[in-house]
Amino acid sequence: MLTALTDYKTCLRSFWAALLAIVGFASLVNAAENWPQFRGPDGDGMSDATGLPVTFSETENVRWKTAIHGKGWSSPVVWGDQIWLTTAPEDGKQMYAVCVDLNTGELKRDIKLWDIDNPQFCHPYNSYASSTPVIEAGRVYVHFGVHGTAAVDTATGQVLWIRQDLPCNHFRGAGSSPIIVDNLLILTFDGFDYNYLVALDKSTGATVWKHDRYIDYGNDNGDYHKAFSTPQVINVGGQRQLISPSAGATIAYDPTTGEEIWRLRSGGMNAAARPIYSNGLAFCIAPAGGFGLFAFKPEGSGDITSQVVWKAKGNRSIPSRASPILLDGLLYVANDVGIMSAIDAKNGETVWTKRQGGNITASPVYADGKIYFFDEDGAAPVIEPGPQFKILAENHLDAGCMASPAIVRNSLIVRTKTHLYRIEKTP
Repeated sequence: MLTALTDYKTCLRSFWAALLAIVGFASLVNAAENWPQFRGPDGDGMSDATGLPVTFSETENVRWKTAIHGKGWSSPVVWGDQIWLTTAPEDGKQMYAVCVDLNTGELKRDIKLWDIDNPQFCHPYNSYASSTPVIEAGRVYVHFGVHGTAAVDTATGQVLWIRQDLPCNHFRGAGSSPIIVDNLLILTFDGFDYNYLVALDKSTGATVWKHDRYIDYGNDNGDYHKAFSTPQVINVGGQRQLISPSAGATIAYDPTTGEEIWRLRSGGMNAAARPIYSNGLAFCIAPAGGFGLFAFKPEGSGDITSQVVWKAKGNRSIPSRASPILLDGLLYVANDVGIMSAIDAKNGETVWTKRQGGNITASPVYADGKIYFFDEDGAAPVIEPGPQFKILAENHLDAGCMASPAIVRNSLIVRTKTHLYRIEKTP
């Protein structure tokens, strides 16, 4: 009887272990299947995908390559077998949502959303389609700053709603990407004249809340009020916070109501990097005279500038555009002129620095023990994360990257200035 009971318990433990393994495997598969927003499932550039190639080129490990018309720096987003991205001609007079088949590279949809008779000025370094879409089952939401936001049915290509009444003089072009929180589509407008966040009902496009920044910029020059960042939602002590860097300050809002929770006077302008949160610390970048890369405790209310733990303001390797990767206590960054660094996340000390490649705008991504970088001239170095710099490969694609890549299944989805690639191991 005792032996039978022991065998039963052993079988039961084996059953639950197997079930948990299956559930865990399913979670990993799901995490690697979709890339729904700027910087991936958790907005941090990280993926659970495995089996990605280390080396690639125009003739090696390319499953397919598809030309994308126009000029657009938005990153690809992936749901199921669909890849969506935005584009526009260089003059910005039409704006498009484009769908590419993940398996074949075939252009499935090329939807002209609207015409713009007199588009705002866009700096040549930027594009009229730089904001990355956000996608979920059945819908993709595309955003072009002041020129319009739309929801598109991913099955039919039908445009479900459009908003073109949200004011902002971007002055150099838009860059902030939308995010989804519950039933809300949250947009960021940090321009020359207006600075606010707005949440739309994702089903109808109707405004649910709108919150002005009310930042003391220290001057009246709107050129110093611009920013291009995408917010991040974190959970601190059971409270959700929408952390949104801007010019002059980094601010947290209640994502449900838009009410301000706290602000941190981080200074600077043109903030573009997406925040990261781990082990009680948030990491942001306030370039152009601000704190640079800095770490703080996102706790309390009101002015929490005193919660800054460290800042790397004088470190010339800190980027103003690309977002960092945080892995095993190290922050990996690549600045605008191609200098890579690993920085200790606890104290901000530089662990190593290496110049590798040319100018970098695209944010790096991590998967399967490798960090992938893509520069504006076509170089694509791959490094092994760790306390010593270790280059694994120096790859190259014909046209450089302004857009950050996506990772799904065992593939890199890379948008260069002219084409979209699916890069994976091929026979």
